[in-house]
Amino acid sequence: MFLSVFDMFKIGVGPSSSHTMGPMVAGARFLQSLRAQPFQAHGLRASLHGSLAFTGKGHATDRATILGLAGFVPETMDAEAAEAALARIRETRQVTPEGLQPLQFDPETDLRFDFDHALPGHANGMTLSATDAQGDVIFHQIYYSVGGGFVLTDQELARQGDESRSDDAPKVPFPFASAAEMLEMAEGSGRTIAQMKRANELVHRSDAQIRDGLARIWQVMRDCMDRGLTTPGVLPGGLKVRRRAHAIHQQLLAERGMNLTAPHVINDWMSTYAMAVNEENAAGGQVVTAPTNGAAGVVPAVIRYWLDHVPGAGESQLPEFLLTAAAIGGLIKHNASISGAECGCQAEVGSASAMAAAGLCAVMGGTPQQVENAAEIALEHHLGMTCDPVKGLVQVPCIERNGLGAIKAVSAASLALRGDGQHFVPLDAAIETMRQTGRDMSDKYKETSLGGLAVNVPNC
Repeated sequence: MFLSVFDMFKIGVGPSSSHTMGPMVAGARFLQSLRAQPFQAHGLRASLHGSLAFTGKGHATDRATILGLAGFVPETMDAEAAEAALARIRETRQVTPEGLQPLQFDPETDLRFDFDHALPGHANGMTLSATDAQGDVIFHQIYYSVGGGFVLTDQELARQGDESRSDDAPKVPFPFASAAEMLEMAEGSGRTIAQMKRANELVHRSDAQIRDGLARIWQVMRDCMDRGLTTPGVLPGGLKVRRRAHAIHQQLLAERGMNLTAPHVINDWMSTYAMAVNEENAAGGQVVTAPTNGAAGVVPAVIRYWLDHVPGAGESQLPEFLLTAAAIGGLIKHNASISGAECGCQAEVGSASAMAAAGLCAVMGGTPQQVENAAEIALEHHLGMTCDPVKGLVQVPCIERNGLGAIKAVSAASLALRGDGQHFVPLDAAIETMRQTGRDMSDKYKETSLGGLAVNVPNC
């Protein structure tokens, strides 16, 4: 089993990796398939299903789908160019992607939110179609946005399980598919989790590419956080949620050095770091999936806490943090889910907290057994967490939830470091419990905004 660190940490845009980045990626992939066809299409249509329909407006899924069909991709999207393209498409009722003739596409009629028919493969499903001059469908594809910006066609989703067991899968030196295998390989090789993860990455890219890629990930994370810490105002979307990270950060800076500051104020620093990222995400800014946009603040907040508040911390250890976190995130995605629409927020903030706990434990000298313990503690204490965004926006309770996820991660790492790595509940058991809990959870609590806070808090 191999999921790259650059799959777990992807540079993109807010507010949602599954509902914004995923549909944009799907649109771009559809255009690529269309370019390979022997015919010329005349128009395009899109249909959103399941959670993409129910919370699509709040997550900007409609905008993302349109931009994807216009040729935009999350990593390189320019906000001003995107706004200009959206205005032009609504006026001309056509898209002009590179390498294709202009295609008829009226967002008012050709983009449909289907609330009645969920697609069978995943809660985040969408169908993209190409039509001829008479309006008849001549080519179509089903896509599933399975969390964290990952997108699969219906055929790819059906093959996924077989490919993970195939002898034709890319060979890596440490192919652990469970935490138990990871610990066994660590003990047998004498390597840390980060060292095994790096060895696997080296099969696919050079050491310089890994180094530069990880540096780029942290730079985007930090830039996002800094924007959030310095930007006041009200978030878009209609809830009129005020940005709070800037004001709280100013208060914390003013209190720095005061003799009577309570020890628990360190929690405010961690929460503010995380909230800054998720306020930027809610505003549609550039973020890094960690492992998703909705949980993007946890890992960078814990890194910032470690760098700025823990004696002896240094950026030279950042690759160890990120590689360890990615190894844990890959296990959770492979064996359960990182999708809120599939397993609730336990799969998003819970996974992020486990990743951050593991990374922090590693850079603070934890053994592989202690790192596994830290991840387990963090995930276990998010089990059952629902995904119930008010008005379908990644704002309430999502922004604060990242702050508490960061606090839990630091606490989990600290507890694990106080022990010897031996503990009662294995990480694999916590991951399987999360998968089962997500399976049993009502769809009302899985990013549909049909239950929980979403129906008990006024939306305006």
